[in-house]
Amino acid sequence: MEAALRVLDDLGLPDLTMRRLAASLDVQPSALYWHFPNKQTLLAELADRIVATRPSAGAAVDGPGEDADWADSVRAEAAALRDALLAYRDGAEVVSSTLALGLGSPDTVDRLARAVARGGFDAETSRRAATALLHFVLGHVSHEQQRLQYDSLGVLAAGDSSPLDEDDPAAAFAFGVDLLVGGLELSRSRR
Repeated sequence: MEAALRVLDDLGLPDLTMRRLAASLDVQPSALYWHFPNKQTLLAELADRIVATRPSAGAAVDGPGEDADWADSVRAEAAALRDALLAYRDGAEVVSSTLALGLGSPDTVDRLARAVARGGFDAETSRRAATALLHFVLGHVSHEQQRLQYDSLGVLAAGDSSPLDEDDPAAAFAFGVDLLVGGLELSRSRR
């Protein structure tokens, strides 16, 4: 997995092939298939490693806590996930594609759902909110990573921008998370 992460960081997801990974390990590709039946299972393990690198937003997310802290827990989990995804080239794409295939650990959604549930939300609402938040995080980070890659390759000329670009991606991310948290808070106040 460490070699796969290095290939991912050095070359990106399109060039992370079983053949290239085997070459980096100085083994035959068939040796990899002993451990991973296909590339999708390799990517699922890689995705789990990427999201597992994020620190916990605190023990309070998993345990009992004050109702007022739930929003901060959600923000902290979302920010920690963003940081973990940004730590690896194409991290958001790896995790997103794995989740789309129904592979990998449910830990990411579970952690977000536990943070939301601290606000007194039922299990279904917590899970749906966590899924919506996860989609936001993956989309936002994917856009950030694409723009960073295009910029590093010189594809973007000075001054080129997208209507989605922000001067401060972290602030734009926090604003989006706050919108979702605010919507949850509003729905809770209407009950």
